[in-house]
Amino acid sequence: MYYTHLEDYVQQFYTRMGITSPPLLNLEEIAFRMGLKVFYWEEKSQALFIDGRYYIFLNKNQSPQQQWQDFCHELSHVLLHTGDQFHMYPLFREYQEFKANNFMYHACIPTFMLEALSIDDHTPQTIMKVMQIFNVEYDFAFRRLTQYNNKQIMQRLHNLTFLNMR
Repeated sequence: MYYTHLEDYVQQFYTRMGITSPPLLNLEEIAFRMGLKVFYWEEKSQALFIDGRYYIFLNKNQSPQQQWQDFCHELSHVLLHTGDQFHMYPLFREYQEFKANNFMYHACIPTFMLEALSIDDHTPQTIMKVMQIFNVEYDFAFRRLTQYNNKQIMQRLHNLTFLNMR
């Protein structure tokens, strides 16, 4: 299976830190290895850049699964984005949020870790298994598996088309 640029990026990001299996996917550990400070507060989760350092603020009233998902969303802003969204052109802010949401799904449930599980269906049992292994909510696991399975189907179709053209 070929990887997208994002899938490659996430795999390289995690493997450089020695994070190669789902039990190691932990927001505190990732923040520690990156030198990020994480704070919990009553407000909406966000990432801030202050005096040359990044900080991630997570809503303390959320479940651990929601905090993990939010952490990965905010991590995208830390790793891939620049600028103050408050002073940003609205369409560019929307673009960054779209990219951060896409990153979040891949960072919470990396493709290279899904492949190691040999998952090839979309049953409620499989979704529950992914939910538990990766510490995410059911709907989140469902959507990520949908992405993953759709990509596999498209790749198989592409390969068949390529073989028939020869």
